[in-house]
Formats: sequence, C-alpha cells, structure tokens
Amino acid sequence: MATGVLPLLIGKGTLCSKYLINHNKIYQAKIQLGQKTDTADAEGEIVEEKIVPNEIFKNGEAEKILATFVGKQEQVPPMYSAIKVNGKKLYEYARKGQTVEIQPRQIEIYDIQLMELDNENKQLQFQVSCSKGTYIRSLCEDIAQRLGTVGYMCELNRVQVGDFNISNSVTIEELQENVDELDKHLISLEDLFENRHAINLNNKKLQLFLNGVQLSVQEMDGVYRVYSENNFVGIATVNKGLLKRDIVVF
Repeated sequence: MATGVLPLLIGKGTLCSKYLINHNKIYQAKIQLGQKTDTADAEGEIVEEKIVPNEIFKNGEAEKILATFVGKQEQVPPMYSAIKVNGKKLYEYARKGQTVEIQPRQIEIYDIQLMELDNENKQLQFQVSCSKGTYIRSLCEDIAQRLGTVGYMCELNRVQVGDFNISNSVTIEELQENVDELDKHLISLEDLFENRHAINLNNKKLQLFLNGVQLSVQEMDGVYRVYSENNFVGIATVNKGLLKRDIVVF
C-alpha cells in the first residue's frame, strides 16, 4: 500500500541523519471515498460509510477543494501513529481500544494537485508537496470530509524526500540482483553536502581540527565542507565565528 523513496544511511552516513530529518516531502496518494476506517488506511476496519456526492466529479469541484488545503494549518495526527502521549505511542492506545486527546500539529501544504478522478470506483488521486510531520492519512480524511463524504488512504507513493527523488532511486530487488554494483548507487558525504560552502585548512589547523579544537574563522554560521590540500576531510559547523568538527571521513 505504501511505496516510494527511503534514504538509507550506512557507515559514516548514519551521522548525517540530523541534517535530513527536516526535509520536505512529495507524495502521490489515492483516496477511497465513501468509507472510513479506524486506521485511516486500507488495512483498517470500516467504521463508517457515506454517500459520495456526484458533484465531486463535475465542474472542477475536486480541484477547488484541494486548492483550499494550500498553506499553513493545524492537523490532528491519526490514532494509529508513533506520536507519544504520556510516554506511550498513540498506536498502543489504539490497539487496546483506548482513546486519548491528540493535540493538533502545525504543518504546511506547499502545493496539491489533482491527478485522477475515478467516478466508477469513487476514488481520487492527488500529488502533494508538504512539510515534515504531515500525515497523508489525516490529509486524505480531511479532503474527503471537505468533499462532503468520508474516505481513507488506499495507496501512497513517496516520490521525493528533500533532494532525493524516486527517479534516482533503486529498488531493493535491483540491489539484490546486482550486489556487485552497489557502489554505483551510493552518495558520498562530499556529494551529499555539495551545495554547502567549503573551508580549506592548512596542516597545522587540520591537526587541531581533528583533535576537536574549535578554530576561529570569518565565515557565517552554518554547515561547511572541510578540505585540506584539496582532500575532503568532513563536515563542520560554524557558530559565532568558531569552526567545530562534526563528521570526519577518516
């Protein structure tokens, strides 16, 4: 039911997770209209059924409704999620039939476009660009409600995470069939941070840097690639004029 891009971090790359978790995402999702499930997706039990208005499939009505979701807003996460309330994950409450108060979260929808309307099967497919923390299952339910019915997410495909696009991805099956070509699909730390400015260190400063000494620099605050004699050393941060080692590749 859910497919798409998943960046995998290995080796020194695992230290980069803090730079990747805040990425925006692009999804393609399909809503089954007329039915609501307890999990907000196809794996749950149907808990409500409602007529799907024919107007949804006429005169661009669906496009108009989708457009109303663009912008910053509050969203209530689904009960079947890993968000913690009082030290327990929401899905743990849900599996025991317990209910708890869920606080809405601030999200942002940057763009949302209709992809397909299926009157016969009462389904709507759309593509959405959204901020971190957006639950597409909740979005599908909200879209269905605004269309005058109920619905659940029946398909989901994540086509982009930050700069990682599905067009540049490789499937698990392809990796298994071509294990010897794994290196072709790896992204180095240097390439991952290619859009960051570079700082070059002489041998003396390099040794201090590798020993964890914070160096005075003129650069602005931010994340930098560090080099010495044109050799990539790693990633560092600058805060208030001090260069601090973060990830070293050797």
